[in-house]
Amino acid sequence: MPQCRKCKCCVSSDTNICYQNDFLNSIGKYNGVLLDKTSRFTCKGKPVHNFVSTSTFTEYTVVDDIAVAKIHRDAPLDKVCLIGCAFSTGYGSAVKAAKVKPGSTCVVFGLGGVGLSVIMGCKVSGASRIIAVDLNSDKFAKAKEFGATDFINPKDYDRPIDEVLTEMTEDGVDYAFEVIGNTGVMTSALKSTHFGYGKTIIVGVAPSTATISFDPMLVLTGRVLTGAVFGGWKSKDDVPKLVSDYMNKKFNFDGLITHRLPFLKINEGFELLRKGESIRTVLTV
Repeated sequence: MPQCRKCKCCVSSDTNICYQNDFLNSIGKYNGVLLDKTSRFTCKGKPVHNFVSTSTFTEYTVVDDIAVAKIHRDAPLDKVCLIGCAFSTGYGSAVKAAKVKPGSTCVVFGLGGVGLSVIMGCKVSGASRIIAVDLNSDKFAKAKEFGATDFINPKDYDRPIDEVLTEMTEDGVDYAFEVIGNTGVMTSALKSTHFGYGKTIIVGVAPSTATISFDPMLVLTGRVLTGAVFGGWKSKDDVPKLVSDYMNKKFNFDGLITHRLPFLKINEGFELLRKGESIRTVLTV
């Protein structure tokens, strides 16, 4: 998430999306190169494209200056690396994008590293009830550790999960977060919010060909459906602040790191992720 500090979005306080962000091209096609239209990577003599301005699955990388944030020199890099995406995305979706209010009720669909970070954000914001939803009940213990108060596995019910949530929260939750990237779940999240003022934040990234459709009456009565990329944070401005907050113990996301592997075992890290056995694996050279 670069920040050029010059474009229409960067000078606005209402968004963190920079016009120079390759993520914007996901609507059509990623450019896969730096701003100078080059990629600094090759493999066996052939060029390798750049991934959304970062490409960090490497021992060394080259990025544009607008995609670099200077942080506290004493910050532990093997931990604050999570602020580069996972933690910031989830935590910011709650505290910055949704602006969760004290005493409110929240539901989080998807308990991966980002979903658990949403739970942390809801807790820090003072939510009185945080409902964790996932098809894998093994994830509930970690969700409780980070602040979830209720736990739902949709496989335990024979009716739509939004109906279950509406019933247990007196007409719906105040805030719903979809952290999977599944359009069906996005609709369920919207339906689970209160009809008059519920707010749904789409955090998960759906496949590029996916579309979503729903009854317009769902939003006509006052529900709000919106989204957030990187938690709404402006990278160069906010990442240093998040690092400082971590070092000052405003929050602790160390529990998101379940494994550490040497860089050469990167594929083992992915396999742990696919099997649902890890939350975040930190690679070290």
